[in-house]
Amino acid sequence: MNAPAPSGLPPLAGELPPEALRVLAAAQALRTPADGGELVWHAWGEGRPLVLLHGGSGSWTHWLRNVQALADAGRRVLVPDLPGFGDSARLPGVQDADGIAGPLAQALQQLVGDTPCDVVGFSFGGLTAGLMAAQAPQRVARLVLVGAPALIQRDARLALRGWRGLPAQAATEAHRHNLRVLMLHDPAAADDLAVALQAANTARDRMLRRKLALTDILARTLPALACPVHGLWGEHDALYVGHLDVVRATLQAAPAFGRFEVIEGAGHWVQFEQPQAFNERLLGLLAL
Repeated sequence: MNAPAPSGLPPLAGELPPEALRVLAAAQALRTPADGGELVWHAWGEGRPLVLLHGGSGSWTHWLRNVQALADAGRRVLVPDLPGFGDSARLPGVQDADGIAGPLAQALQQLVGDTPCDVVGFSFGGLTAGLMAAQAPQRVARLVLVGAPALIQRDARLALRGWRGLPAQAATEAHRHNLRVLMLHDPAAADDLAVALQAANTARDRMLRRKLALTDILARTLPALACPVHGLWGEHDALYVGHLDVVRATLQAAPAFGRFEVIEGAGHWVQFEQPQAFNERLLGLLAL
């Protein structure tokens, strides 16, 4: 757990709050080779493999409040730090989700062999998961998208504050502001734990020029997917304010579309803000 990270940065664990360290202590650390480095994974539980892909500027900690409950439900929960995030190496020449999907599928082959996996992708991880399901359909048994971008074209980014170079307190308040604008609906949910995770994760983002999330590439990919596709969204997702009906209609383009469910009182980072409801709904979708 304390070995130097493949990215050349100190291990993310050194920056995490106690609650995250307790969850991490129950995990098995895994590594898979990638072009020019390694991908770092964490695994909880035993059973059928369930892969969770985190959002942009994130790491496995985007699933902090979910991994143990899903493992307790009888799944082997596999969570990578995606290439260029957390403790995983950035892949040479890769700038966005389309360059991650193939290497991620190869890494899964190394971890689980030919066993298809249920894959849950949050935000940027949902975009990555959708592209992987198209590129390597044999790897994905079932796909659950959570707050995934690239279902509609977006012309403008949200009003997030820069934090790099600021004094510690000012940076903390910038992170709290950004959580409230993009990630969380209830302002109180942007608590010290959420801010600590956000600060640790964003400092390790080495994929800063991502642009595919502003396009509709995932919407254009859905008709090619062979696996069942479900959606699980927060009611107040900042990427789709007033447009959840469009999200539902767009997901229905997947040939094996299943269900679209909305969790009330939650924002974009729904699995952190409403973990109990999210875990219950997700397990229900995975049982279909």
